[in-house]
Amino acid sequence: MLEECELPYRVIPVDIGSGAQFEQKFLSISPNNKIPAIVDPDGPEGQPISLFESGAILLYLAGKTGKFLPSGTAAKYEVLQWLMFQVGGVGPMLGQAHHFRIYAPEKIAYAIERYTNEAKRLYGVINKRLAASKYIGGPEYSIADMAIFPWLRSWKNQGVELQDYPHLRGWFDEIAARPAVQRGVEVLAQQRRPLVDDKAREVLFGKDQYKRR
Repeated sequence: MLEECELPYRVIPVDIGSGAQFEQKFLSISPNNKIPAIVDPDGPEGQPISLFESGAILLYLAGKTGKFLPSGTAAKYEVLQWLMFQVGGVGPMLGQAHHFRIYAPEKIAYAIERYTNEAKRLYGVINKRLAASKYIGGPEYSIADMAIFPWLRSWKNQGVELQDYPHLRGWFDEIAARPAVQRGVEVLAQQRRPLVDDKAREVLFGKDQYKRR
């Protein structure tokens, strides 16, 4: 969204494998210790504002710039329902698919089957939508597409084959080719590393995650 709107920004990496997300400075911005989060020094009425949760950030930036969210009531809520579909369904369910298929120390057949099947169901919902609509939120590219696309980049990890969803595949390839999307994908790309060592697992999925802060 920042790239699409050509907004200036500075990236601050948060090393979630080492526990940087639990530092008080970050928790003051993102109390749920999750990324991403933003600080806008030029917020409402010229005052700084911090926000966590991708959906809230996208809505804020859409409001700030007047871009990628229709102004008409019906069109706006058509986009918002699909944004909520990502927030309440795509993100949580595909996240569980990633966890049980890749990160869980014990391979639990029931969990793998459940979340792989749910991933395929969600892909089917999106594919059906894109058979009837150019973009997920309607005729124009919007924050709904921006919210959903990043999750689908990991389709292999979710046990999905994109060729099984031709309308989704066409949309996916179009979004992936957008210059702003390509620039966004490269942000921090060189700093990412697999979170598979024991320390990172403990920080992300073990007792460290559940300490009261």
